[in-house]
Amino acid sequence: MSVASRTALTLSIAVSLSLGLAACQQSPAPSPGTGTEAKTAAETVARPSRQYDIEEFVESTGVGGASFSADESRILFSSNKSGVWNAYTMPAQGGEWTAVTNSDTDNIYSEAFFPNDDRVLVSRDQGGNELDHLYVIEADGSERDLTPGENLKAGFMGFGHDGQSFFVISNERDPRFFDVYRYDADDYERELVYRNEAGYEPGEISPDGRWLALGETHTTNDSDLHVVELATGEVTKVSEHEGQAQFAAEAFSPDGAWLYYTANDRGEFAGLRRVNLATWAHEPVRSADWDIVDAALSHDGTYLAVATNVDGSTGVQLFETATGEEVALPDFPAGEVRNLRVSRSEDKLAFYLNGDRQPNDLYVLDLAAGGEPKQLTTSLNPAIDPADLVDSRVVRFDSFDGMPIPNILWKPHQANADNPVPALVWVHGGPGGQTTRAHSPLIQYLANHGYVVLGINNRGSSGYGKTFFAADDGKHGREPLWDTVEAKKYLQSLDYVDDDRIGIIGGSYGGYMVLSALAFQPGEFKVGVNIFGVSNWLRTLESIPPYWESFREALYQEIGNPETQRDFLIETSPLFHADKINVPLMVLQGANDPRVIKPESDDIVAAVEKNGVPVEYVVFDDEGHGFSKKKNQIEGYGRILAFLDTHLKTATPADASPADAAPAE
Repeated sequence: MSVASRTALTLSIAVSLSLGLAACQQSPAPSPGTGTEAKTAAETVARPSRQYDIEEFVESTGVGGASFSADESRILFSSNKSGVWNAYTMPAQGGEWTAVTNSDTDNIYSEAFFPNDDRVLVSRDQGGNELDHLYVIEADGSERDLTPGENLKAGFMGFGHDGQSFFVISNERDPRFFDVYRYDADDYERELVYRNEAGYEPGEISPDGRWLALGETHTTNDSDLHVVELATGEVTKVSEHEGQAQFAAEAFSPDGAWLYYTANDRGEFAGLRRVNLATWAHEPVRSADWDIVDAALSHDGTYLAVATNVDGSTGVQLFETATGEEVALPDFPAGEVRNLRVSRSEDKLAFYLNGDRQPNDLYVLDLAAGGEPKQLTTSLNPAIDPADLVDSRVVRFDSFDGMPIPNILWKPHQANADNPVPALVWVHGGPGGQTTRAHSPLIQYLANHGYVVLGINNRGSSGYGKTFFAADDGKHGREPLWDTVEAKKYLQSLDYVDDDRIGIIGGSYGGYMVLSALAFQPGEFKVGVNIFGVSNWLRTLESIPPYWESFREALYQEIGNPETQRDFLIETSPLFHADKINVPLMVLQGANDPRVIKPESDDIVAAVEKNGVPVEYVVFDDEGHGFSKKKNQIEGYGRILAFLDTHLKTATPADASPADAAPAE
């Protein structure tokens, strides 16, 4: 996958939750349960045994990332243990954490140990503005900005095979495009190895530094893949195809002979192939009945890790590259293995375990010695009984035109036919995102307090084939929105849902869908919670960050062109129809958000306030596109529940119903 794509995170691709690990072949959703102990407890105790405060949910520890030290005795990772994300190390066999950074303001994320010593690379932006810089933390703890300057965005690409150099992308020369630099690992002297004049998206770089993969986006459904030989500048297209298809670079082989890539030009789903860089001949590697979304080779190429998105629950398999034989990974009843990393010696394996009732926990497995994996972290707040949390499951309904719509459903323990409870349609970001089965403190908090949550994967969501993914193009505010109305009808068919108390909630594009539902389908939902959602497509498309230039035209084709389709964008922007919003609305916004800027929320709040309905507005001055600091999560999530309890759960039907509701369009 392109490094530029990973760092840019367009509106048309989800702000992805980490994808879990499951088998490559299509399989039914895992059955509920978190182990014998939890089932035994559930049989004897009414669940939930109590309702937890938001502070208790947020007190759980977030952990992510994994990099082994040079001698593989320690592991580097990121955590929000202090309330803000920082970098930490700990022994690879478990033990005390050592803080590498100690920020109490901006989040800092670990990138990697240096391969030959104990120096560390980390990255951070400023208050969520997404202008990331790359820093080195020296052995004595001092810090140095390797990408100094104003208004630039940089990203770590990886070390060369010998560890003597590393590669960085930066848009400092031209804010629109990312160039590639090679840094000396000793003195940090750098050289420009790829000057990006054509607007490609730099992707993987070969371990020997000879080759660079380049992505070229045409539409959100169609892209090409090129390879440039850095010494000569010669560019070769490796993605000849007909029709629309997506190609993405995944990994170069350690000897620089092959490029592994994913492509969906031969069917609905992306398979893994590789191209020989001497002959340009292609050959298949792996395929599945779902999208293969990621692949990585270990340092010397002994192992190939492959991740596949299986019906909202993405999984990984590990193979011996030479034979194709699968390496057995641990099987856990409480969650799925994710984010697998193999050490440079290829003797150790780091991974995370995540499930509905299981936040990310870090494990290390000694491949050479065998045995059981060692759990290094315990992330769930010990005050929370995991049996009080709920398991999600995959459900489907047929939409207005018969199209099957997949969803992830969270049902509270206390919901039953004798005690119907309120419900929420949860809309993901994107638009091409996906609601997946994963631990979510906010969703578990809502379920614990008696709300059914249906995470809709409306048409246009990723993970269900390229036809489904393209089904929303040019139709925003209409067909994808109509799917949410059908989702409400599905909820009303469940005997444990109070069919008169259904709201809608979502962030980013999901926030746009919330506003659209209230403006374009008045009378359908009783409340809306908009988390940094687009209200005015004209302004959003005209204010996108300069480093999104390589896929600007793709966004225009997906959403609309502000230069040639102004009337259409006004028609599909909720701000211009805010007079129709006649139910309680909550809006949450990060002041430094570069994607959906604060005026988007300011204007919709001001417009809806004129309608005389309750409007609650929460702004975080130190956040961007997402609320990452614990203090802000406590305030924001807590206020969401209070808003829903007031305007959805406890309001009388007369109070909750919109007055003088206009008929649905």
